Amino acid sequence: MTFASARPASPEDAAPPVEPAFAAQLAAERTRLLYQGSLLPTLFMLINGLVCSWLLWSPRHYVLVSIWLVWLMLLAALRVIQVAAFDSAMPARQSDPRWLRRFLLGAGLSGLTLAAGAIALTPVNSFIQQAWLFGLLGAAALSASIAYAVSLPAFLTFTLPCLLPPVGYLLLWGDEHQRGWGWLGLMLLVSLAIVAWQVNRLIERNLLRRFQNQALIERLQAERIHGEQLNQELAEEVQHRRAVEDTLRETHAELEVRVAERSQALDHANQALSKSEERLALALEASELGLWDWNLQTDEVHHSELKRLFGLDESSVSLMLKDLRPRLHPDDMPLLKKTLTNHLKGRTTDYRVEYRVRHEDGRWLWVEDHGRAVERGPRGRVLRMIGTRADISKRKAWQQQLSLAATVFEAMSEGIVVLDAAFGVLAVNKAFTAITGYSEADAMGFNLIELPCSHDARRQFQAICQALEERGGWQGELVETRKNGELYPQWMQLSVVRDRLDNISHIVGFFSDLSGRRASEERMRFLSHYDELTGLANRVLFRERLQEAALRATQRGRALALLHIDIDRFKLINDSLGHDTADQVLKEMARRISNALPEADTIARLAGDEFAVLFDAYANLSSLARVTSRLLGKLRAPLLINGHELIIGASIGISLLPDNARVATDLVAQANTAMQHAKHLGGDTFQFFTESQRASTLERLQLENQLRKAIDEQQLEVFYQPKLHVASGRLESAEALVRWRHPTRGLVLPGEFIPLAEETGLIGAIGEFVLRQACWQAQQWQRHGLAPVRVSVNLSVHQLRQGKLVSLVRQVLDDTGLAARCLELELTESQLLDSIEHISLTFQQLREIGVKLAIDDFGTGYSSLSYLKRLPVDYVKIDQAFVRGLDEAREDVVITQAIIAMAHSLGLQVVAEGVETQGQLEILKEQGCDEIQGYLISRPLPAHDMAQMLIRDQRGWSVES
Repeated sequence: MTFASARPASPEDAAPPVEPAFAAQLAAERTRLLYQGSLLPTLFMLINGLVCSWLLWSPRHYVLVSIWLVWLMLLAALRVIQVAAFDSAMPARQSDPRWLRRFLLGAGLSGLTLAAGAIALTPVNSFIQQAWLFGLLGAAALSASIAYAVSLPAFLTFTLPCLLPPVGYLLLWGDEHQRGWGWLGLMLLVSLAIVAWQVNRLIERNLLRRFQNQALIERLQAERIHGEQLNQELAEEVQHRRAVEDTLRETHAELEVRVAERSQALDHANQALSKSEERLALALEASELGLWDWNLQTDEVHHSELKRLFGLDESSVSLMLKDLRPRLHPDDMPLLKKTLTNHLKGRTTDYRVEYRVRHEDGRWLWVEDHGRAVERGPRGRVLRMIGTRADISKRKAWQQQLSLAATVFEAMSEGIVVLDAAFGVLAVNKAFTAITGYSEADAMGFNLIELPCSHDARRQFQAICQALEERGGWQGELVETRKNGELYPQWMQLSVVRDRLDNISHIVGFFSDLSGRRASEERMRFLSHYDELTGLANRVLFRERLQEAALRATQRGRALALLHIDIDRFKLINDSLGHDTADQVLKEMARRISNALPEADTIARLAGDEFAVLFDAYANLSSLARVTSRLLGKLRAPLLINGHELIIGASIGISLLPDNARVATDLVAQANTAMQHAKHLGGDTFQFFTESQRASTLERLQLENQLRKAIDEQQLEVFYQPKLHVASGRLESAEALVRWRHPTRGLVLPGEFIPLAEETGLIGAIGEFVLRQACWQAQQWQRHGLAPVRVSVNLSVHQLRQGKLVSLVRQVLDDTGLAARCLELELTESQLLDSIEHISLTFQQLREIGVKLAIDDFGTGYSSLSYLKRLPVDYVKIDQAFVRGLDEAREDVVITQAIIAMAHSLGLQVVAEGVETQGQLEILKEQGCDEIQGYLISRPLPAHDMAQMLIRDQRGWSVES
């Protein structure tokens, strides 16, 4: 073919090298040309596809032809849509490489579609149809390949899938006739490649030249614009030079005229100068100013008025730094040096400074220097200064007084207003603004009486003016108005200032706001009679009203009832939930009491969680009981405070006058006694006062005092009740029990004083005494040759709450020398309800020491099994309530057997207390009880008797063994 024999391109025809600046433009332009040139080949390919489908349409091939044609039309439609989207995109988006990749994908699919048609649809035996079909498909490939030649990748993406599959198929699997078509297709592919290469080279060269020409044109236009700007600036510069030359000529002429005029003026000035020097000397003498002339090169100074300012003769001062500088005050040296330096460096036009100098007689004077540099050297250095110096000591003293007065004026807590003779406002201080709300700008220039804040003063204006004129002052209380409209009480004091002619020149007003004082007085009056938290009457007001009510009841023969109310377990609320929540509880309780008892004469808060209600008259006891029951129901209603739901009860004591008491003081004491009795009954109830309550209260008080004395005087003793180890038959342990050796009542059992000790907090001292005494006694028995005995000491929940039990046990063991394994601590099961988590931690620490632990009265609590699981105990003591009925009740036998089996399964030992009969002992032996304790073995014994019993037991054990 002709393209195959074409001559190679000459060097001049070769495409110029692609500059980096044009690479992006070239790629974008290629993409644009591909899209713009793809519509016609796409249309031509679609037409040829239609013609080929028409030629091949037959019943045998209509399905395959239809599918092929539909797919060809779909590709053509997608190409049209793609071209439309490319044209509507911005230039910046058109340069995106994704557009080229989409085009190449479409071109490849189009080529494969044509190749599939040539392979699958060409008839085998019809030469005419083969010629038409191959001709049309080749023409479509030729048109598309030439259009895609602008980009060799696009050309190859379309041409190779379009021609290589048919050519390969015809050459490899066709007959002799079809291989001829294959060789023809191969020549067509080679020819198209050469043509595409030539077209691509020509297009690329043309595009590069076009880009270069465009860049050159833009550069020439920029150079032309720059040249025009330079020509315009040159013309303006020439015109400006000409204008300057004209101005210089005019200035020179004017200067000559001025020099002549100046020479004439100098003559007149010299004459005036001599006269001015005379006037200056007179002015300086009259103004008491000293003139100084300082030569900075030689430090020489010429000074007048030296005698008056410094007390020195002029002949004694010749140098500034040598003669005058030593007289300067040291504190003023930095300021003077800084001011002088700033002026010498040209930073200030004048040199002005105030400082102190020492007079010849030793006193310090304030002087003021005012001068300036009058002569400078070639480099701007100051050579000479001239100025004046004045004594300003009096002015300084006056300024200090004015400053002090201004400070006092502004710092006064009282409002101050200075008026003229017509009551016009001249000055106000900050307190005036703070009290009235009117600023200085609001008040200045106005008449005081015309201000809205002076309503009451305006009403009394005539009396005020008369008092000022006659007595020179006025004072009194006014009710005035602030700027915001608020009324407030004011104490005003006005004084007049008179001039030399005894006329009123100024009026000075002092006023203060009485609101704070009045509020404080009201607050004090309220707090003196009412409780700040609840708003109820306090103890003072309650006593006054009680005395008045008692007096009325006595005079009129009426009855009087007093209710003393105490909130149950309020201390627990205060300790656990905090004071804020406790205060809210008290406020709510006070509100409920007030709402529940509207008929009460007085409701008061006496102190803490105690309230009192006074009924000046009541119908009968039954009505009073109903009212009190209703009050208890209101108080115990659920209460939600700070997220906590509380149900709070109260204990109420009721005393009556004249049934129980004759005077008010007895009524209060009796109500308190009845309240205490209600609290001892468990709380949340009320009790009327009876004489038996008084006796019980007195007895408890006496017993408490005697118990305190017993602790101090060591009247307490420790008894020991032995425990029998069932398996060995030995006495291996004993329980320490406290007894009170009362001087008059004899031996007092713990049931009579331990509850009182728990209530009063004395149990801590008693518990420590028993612990020390028991450990000491056990160690003493060992020192006397007895075998080690384990002593059991009962714990109080009070000792656990204190949080010092572990350290106390360590200290006692160290002090007595007793081994920790010889000490057993018992805690009653019912006491475990207090704080199981805290008790568990304490027991764990005690067990780490080596101390044995036991739960006493097991089976009487509420969560026995959970305690055995959570507490690290060693022994379980069966309560004597179950042991006592072993001989009689089958249920007690079953219960004790279950407790023993359960404890053994948990690895615990069991102690049965209260064993009094041999039958009980036999049953416990059969059930596997480890230790027994009770009167069958021995009653509690003093330490000496217990030692004798241990000796007998150990000797008998030794003989038996």
